[in-house]
Amino acid sequence: MEQREVLAKVDHTLLLQTATWEEIRALCDDAMQYGTASVCIPPCYVRQAKEYVGGRMKVCTVIGFPNGNHTTAAKVFETEDAVENGADEIDMVINIGMVKAGNYDFVLEEIRAVRAACRGRLLKVIIETCLLTEAEKIKMCEIVTESGADYIKTSTGFSTAGATFADVELFAAHVGNVRIKAAGGIASMEDAERFLALGASRLGTSRIVKLVKSQE
Repeated sequence: MEQREVLAKVDHTLLLQTATWEEIRALCDDAMQYGTASVCIPPCYVRQAKEYVGGRMKVCTVIGFPNGNHTTAAKVFETEDAVENGADEIDMVINIGMVKAGNYDFVLEEIRAVRAACRGRLLKVIIETCLLTEAEKIKMCEIVTESGADYIKTSTGFSTAGATFADVELFAAHVGNVRIKAAGGIASMEDAERFLALGASRLGTSRIVKLVKSQE
């Protein structure tokens, strides 16, 4: 796979608590230069980034991040606010405690509520695979498919582990009409290509663009 093809599937990401506007602006510059799918940034910078990129780049942000245990109403408000500020894509974190309790109806309805608040914007659902059993991951493949969301996503990158090849393979075997985003810990072009070969169509990473830049 050519380098530009990999870059076109990257959500170039900066979600650190310490991120400044200067760093976000530099992220946007790199994303536009290298042709990534989007920038994935904290909600507080969405409006500023949207104005800065002027339609040249998709802006993605996160909802219920990183723990997922906000109320549904809070997640819906966050989503509405992000859309109002110009977000093109929304990455939401599920309520993991509700999954652990087997309260799958709640999880499904919450995803649907956030999806409605997206008003047609792309929705990716982060299930935080490192905290789930295999059975819970399979169940979440079913729920995300049923919810009408666009993507199922492995990880926030802020928990105990990130994306694994095994999880992307599992997703590919159990999702319906839902695309796959691998995120967290993707540090080499080889790993990026393997995730894509296994079935991912988006990669959440801060490192691939940096890697390409370092080789120029």
